[in-house]
Amino acid sequence: MGKLFFYVALALVVVSGLIFKPEVAELVIHPMDQFNVTSYTSDHVSMFAITNVTVWLGLAVLAVFALMVLGSSRRAIVPSRAQSVAELTYGFIYKMVEDVAGKDGVKFFPYIMTLFMFILMANFLGLIPTSFTTTSHIAVTAVLAALVFFTVTIVGFVKNGVGFLGLFWVSSAPLALRPILAIIELISYFVRPVSHSIRLAGNVMAGHAVLKVFAGFAGALGLFSFLPIFAITAVYALEVLVAFIQAYVFTILTCVYLKDALHPSH
Repeated sequence: MGKLFFYVALALVVVSGLIFKPEVAELVIHPMDQFNVTSYTSDHVSMFAITNVTVWLGLAVLAVFALMVLGSSRRAIVPSRAQSVAELTYGFIYKMVEDVAGKDGVKFFPYIMTLFMFILMANFLGLIPTSFTTTSHIAVTAVLAALVFFTVTIVGFVKNGVGFLGLFWVSSAPLALRPILAIIELISYFVRPVSHSIRLAGNVMAGHAVLKVFAGFAGALGLFSFLPIFAITAVYALEVLVAFIQAYVFTILTCVYLKDALHPSH
């Protein structure tokens, strides 16, 4: 049945192309144009220009403030929807930090909570039509990953001193292999901010690009535009899930790195 539906859908797409014969220009899709940085204050992007990136980053901060501060300002025994969401999010992240990083990691909960909420709100705001997705830019995610990297490294040396280098020395391995493994562990450690940032930006960018491609087909297929519209609906629902999952993955990896800094020995 699934194969039959696929072949019927494919036949409808082909027939619609033969009947309506859309112009080539109509099929020219530029899915990456939505990620262009534009300035609102000048003709070109400069260091001090107000761009679509800065505006939507600011809106993400305001969204976090509205939910966590204003939404829970009138605390009640029977919570409002905003208070319920804020409390559930608070408890969810607190338990994750405690379970992954341990009791010692709870003192870093405010930082990790802020990181999660900021990424989550930026991802969700990027799903609004005609909005700008800030977390699709490696410049944004690289700064977040670099802050995590330097924070974890500084905490590791402050708490453990030279003992933090034990993170790179696999004492359980045979002695002959330990220097080789130490080099591998060292390279892996410095690759962390790269993979940390690319994972978030790549997943968010890919999903939005796919939505733009299907939207282009919807505008070109005429009567049969309902086919890509169904696909857009499915991908959009998936992107809502991805927006949460990527914020969660970024945050839980931060907790894992923090655990390594607090307890570096293998």
